[in-house]
Amino acid sequence: MLKEILKAIPVVLASAIKFIFGPIQGYALKLHPFTTIISTVLGMMISVVAFTYFGEWLKNRFFKNYFNPPKNPSNIRRKFLIMLRKYGLGGIAFFTPLILTPIGGTLLALGLNKPKGKVLLFMLISGIAWGIVFTVAIYSFGRAVLPNFIK
Repeated sequence: MLKEILKAIPVVLASAIKFIFGPIQGYALKLHPFTTIISTVLGMMISVVAFTYFGEWLKNRFFKNYFNPPKNPSNIRRKFLIMLRKYGLGGIAFFTPLILTPIGGTLLALGLNKPKGKVLLFMLISGIAWGIVFTVAIYSFGRAVLPNFIK
């Protein structure tokens, strides 16, 4: 049991940065799929909770010069604003594990000025759903698709 928990720590850390790395690393470490799902969701939620409650402090403390609004918004920024208005919090939570990172998705979701509890709930539901999908896909097709050093 302790060995399984120690092997799950890198999965948690990897999925806190980029969600898809969790199931890949769980497969590479030969963890049980259920352990991989739990570790992946836990890693994502650690990142989401940290940036939900401490993001403003981090921004003010370390990154205050990086978040000055530009004088002329770019096309990419405009496209993000359109995506935010069109899909809302549910869309951001849906796309966070798929395209965005847990950190980026959380910051975008908080940019909508939604309640923090709602952001956490939507991200948790999305993390569980995508964690199951990614883990099942990687454990099912990993032998054929992943490079030899991961197998």
